[in-house]
This record gives sequence, C-alpha cells and structure tokens, in this order.
Amino acid sequence: MHVEQQQQIVNNAKKADKKRRRCLAIIRSDCDVSFSDTPTVYLAILNVGLSNGLTEERLLEAAAQTGGSVSEVAMLTGKSYCFLVCCTIEDAQLVYTGIHNVATIGQQGAVAYLSYVKELPTLAGKSEWNKTLPSGLIVLPDFVSDAEEATLLRSIAEDGRSYEGTLKHRNVKHFGFEFLYGSNNVDPTRPLEQPIPTACDFLWPRVEKFSSSWDWSTPDQLTVNEYEPGHGIPPHVDTHSAFLDPILSLSLQSDVVMDFRRGEEQVQVKLPRRSLLIMSGEARYDWTHGIKPKHIDVVPTPTGSLTTQARSKRTSLTFRRLRLGNCNCSYPTLCDSQQSKVPQELSTTLADQAVSLEQQNVHEVYDKIANHFSETRHSPWPQVAQFLDSFDSASVVLDVGCGNGKYLGCNTQVLAIGCDRSQGLLAVGRQKGQNVFRCDCLNLPVRSSSIDGCISIAVIHHLASAERRLGALREMTRVLRPGGRALVYVWAKEQRRNDKKSSYLRQNKAVNKERTTEQEQRQKQQKELEQRPRDHVALPVHTNRTEFQQQDVLVPWKSKDEQRTTFLRYYHVFEEQELEKLVAQLPEVELKQSYYDQGNHCVIFEKKVIIPTQQLGLE
Repeated sequence: MHVEQQQQIVNNAKKADKKRRRCLAIIRSDCDVSFSDTPTVYLAILNVGLSNGLTEERLLEAAAQTGGSVSEVAMLTGKSYCFLVCCTIEDAQLVYTGIHNVATIGQQGAVAYLSYVKELPTLAGKSEWNKTLPSGLIVLPDFVSDAEEATLLRSIAEDGRSYEGTLKHRNVKHFGFEFLYGSNNVDPTRPLEQPIPTACDFLWPRVEKFSSSWDWSTPDQLTVNEYEPGHGIPPHVDTHSAFLDPILSLSLQSDVVMDFRRGEEQVQVKLPRRSLLIMSGEARYDWTHGIKPKHIDVVPTPTGSLTTQARSKRTSLTFRRLRLGNCNCSYPTLCDSQQSKVPQELSTTLADQAVSLEQQNVHEVYDKIANHFSETRHSPWPQVAQFLDSFDSASVVLDVGCGNGKYLGCNTQVLAIGCDRSQGLLAVGRQKGQNVFRCDCLNLPVRSSSIDGCISIAVIHHLASAERRLGALREMTRVLRPGGRALVYVWAKEQRRNDKKSSYLRQNKAVNKERTTEQEQRQKQQKELEQRPRDHVALPVHTNRTEFQQQDVLVPWKSKDEQRTTFLRYYHVFEEQELEKLVAQLPEVELKQSYYDQGNHCVIFEKKVIIPTQQLGLE
C-alpha cells in the first residue's frame, strides 16, 4: 500500500508538471515574460486569473496562508494568468511551496500552478482604468444613503405598475413620459399618468450644486432599468433632440462597470452602488455609453491592481428633461437634429447612383477577385446548414447570391439551385457540377410561388438603397410558394455581442501589427475617392477588422498577387432591427425568427398561406 501511495504521488507530480508546462507555453506565446529555473521575487500564477474569476482578495488570502509576504499583485484584463511580486526571495519560496499544486483557488476548486519569472511582463503595467474621463463626466459616490436608497426603491415599486415587458437584457419602467424604443424618442404630447415620484425631490438641490456647466432644469422624465446579473444595455447616446443636457443616472443595489466610446477611444467607468453619474457636454453628446451583459466585472483595487467583482441585481434611475425642439449642440457626429439631413442627402445620392455604385464597387470587384474570394469561402455556417437541413427531401431550394456555391451541397436530399451576378464565382460552382445560373437578385427569372425555400447569405448588404434592399426581399417572397421559408443574413454594424467579438474582429492580429500602414493606405484611398468627379458619391473607407463607424462604407479587399492590389467593395452594414423592419413591409410574409450570428443580423420569414374566402364560408 505504501508503494502504491508513493507511485500515486509520483504520477500526480508528473501530471502537474505536464499541465504546468502547457500553461507556460501559452503564456510565452502571449506576453514577453522570461521564466526562471531558480527562485526570484516574481511569481506567475499560470492557470488562474481575471478571465476565470480569480479575485485579488482570494489570491492574497492564499498567499498569506503560506507565511510569505507579497508587495504587489498584477492581474491582467482578459487573461487566465496573473503575477505576484514578493518582498524577498525567501517569501517567494514560501508562496511557491504553499500554492503550487496545492491551493484550490482555480475554477471549481482546481489547483493553481506557479512558476518563477525574471520580471513582470510589460503589459502588466497597462490598464484601461488609467485613462482620463471624457469631459463633462462626473461620478459622485455615496450620493444617497442606504435609507434613501430604500425609500427610492419602495416608491418605484409602489406605483402599482409592473415593469413594461422585458427588453433583451433588462426590465424597464417609465415615469413622466414613455421612451419609445422604436424611434428612440418621446412623444411630448402624451405624458404618462405617473409623474416622477415625489420621493425623488430631495435629489434636485444636491444636483444643482454641480450645475455650473449647464442650465439646470428639474427632470420630467424617468426611466427605471432593472438589471439582473448577465443583463446589460448596448452602446448608445441618449437622443439629442429628445432631451436637454445633462443626463443623470443613479445606481442602486449594486456596482457596475459602464463603457464609454468615441470612435476608437474607449474608457471604462465604475459606477458604485448609490452613486450618481452626470453626463453633460462632450460626455453626454459625443460619447456612447453602454453596459456589457456579463455576470462578473473587472474593477480596480485600492492598491492599483485589478480584481473581479460578481454582479448582483441592480436598479438604475435615469433622469432627463425633455427638449422641445431641435438640438444645436457642438457635437454633430451623434446629433440626430444635425445629422437628419445628412443621411437623407446621402441616401438620396446613393439611391440616384445605386446602379453605378454597385456595378463599380460590387459586381466588377467580385469578378476580379472571384478565385481568391472563393478560396476564403469554403465552410458553411452552422445555422445556415441547419436551416437547409430542415427541408424535406425533393424540396426545391434557391440560393440567391450563391457565390461559389458552398451551400448548394449541404442537403443532398433537396434540389438546390444557385444564382449570382458574378461570372467568376459562378464558374467555380459550374466546375463543381452545381446547378447555377446568372441573374440579378432584383429580377429573379423564376416562376412565382414555385420555391420551397430561399437563402440569401451576405448579399443584400451590397445593395445601395433601402428600396433596392426591400426589392430583393420582395423578389424572394414572390418566388416562394405559400408556406415556403427564407433565411437572410446581412452584415451587422455592431460587431460585438454579449461581450464577445465577432469572428471578423477576432481575426485582427495582422492588422494590429500593420495598423499604421493600413491607416496610411486608407487615407490615400480616401483622398482618391474625394478627388472623383462630383457626380460620384464619396464614401468612407473602412479599416478592416475594426468596428464600423458608419453604415455605408467601402471595405478593402487586398489581392494576394505581388502588387497586393486593393479593391473597394460597397457595403451597407445593418443596425439592430433594421432588417426586421424591412421584412415588416412585406404583407405576404410572417417573421418567424430573428437572431445575431457572428457579426450578422439574420431573419427567417415564411410566406403566408392565403385561404380563399369561399373556403371560409364568407361569400
């Protein structure tokens, strides 16, 4: 038995060393750190960090139990490892012996693995929390007391109304005026019966003390958001034309981290429980703000390190004052009053030039890049394949904009037919022996009500006006038989969802290394576009593998030849619910499902079965 125990100890040590070496390899490829075979004051915790829920408090508690002294903790955002700096080498040895393959501080009680390192990696000193707050952003901690918090929550609950349905990531209730999420505005002519509760009145004198940079007016609209752990709110700016400056947000019951963005700039702000957030001026008008739907936040510690903090139920009270008229702020980028004319003019210009724009920046480009493009499009997306598999054998399925035909072989039990505008991509499909033909998606040479199913994957976002995008959906509806279904994918402007980057953003390592060259090339392309004749619409050139800043853009495609020629493809990237609103304009169909899939907005709709009135006995 003694021999068996010894062998078990040896086997466990070998397993631990194998896992340790695997973790070392991952960290080596991730950051510039040198590991040491001899003890140093620097220790790497190889398999536990912020990304898998370790807190600074839990780590220091484990270190204290070893008897060793720690002078610094380096927790890294988004990493499953972290670092300790001990006071002496003797302290480091105590911590190493007491934690390595002993302390169960990992997820679900997993043991931690440690290694000595020669120094801390350079990225250990970098933190998103060291950035300057946007101008006009103020966070006032302990703005209300515990008793006042309880009074406010009670007044919200006692108004007799339940929360007005459940939005995607939160519950909502309005006072004074209802915020209409369809139009992102309010109707000032239709006040609610429930004004802002009088229990809030004690807040106004306190807020007025900080109102030197804006014209203070008592709020007349309140939105109450109730967030459970895992809930959030997408990045947005409170509609300029709807509300005056400032916007006030009181956080109750729990802390949370809010993200502020302006273009490529991003600042994280911790909103403590019972704190008041004031957004005025630049912060209110020129930055979007949002809360990622997560269960755990990464927050700074008093020592300057980072730790994790589990979310609990949180209620926010957002107070606003209605603006009766247009906004004339100094921040036109996100101002609906000042931008309302610009998109209309751009849409008119795009509509006028849609055919020529699509010919030059869609059809001609795809014919030129067909072979290279086809090489990058070989794996069917799982949810598209699942939709195709849902059709019975002998069904007729049409792929509108089939490209190289990668979806035509997903379900071998159906008759799959593909059509596309690009001769080059169709040639690839013909070489595979597929049933393909050339046509325009706005004019399908297919008999009405003859198709069991349609798919259109990454196609209609190449159409340069809303009317043409709707026309493509209308053509698919026409060819569907009653009861037939269609699946449509379009590129989304939002390339992050539930705190996860889309596959498009994740493939940005090369871009990060060549960002300067990319930006210089984009600036050159932009100048060339601006020098075109005035009858040509000038569109921004998007930087690949980054967030979209505009909806109508030119996206570069770089060839793989020696010249590395860059072609510009036109895209209209869709806002959330934009595709659903197009489908709603088709009375013949019923929207069955809408979802987000890897940076794409997607809908499934079904053509309605119309029963003749004589069969209903209504003659």
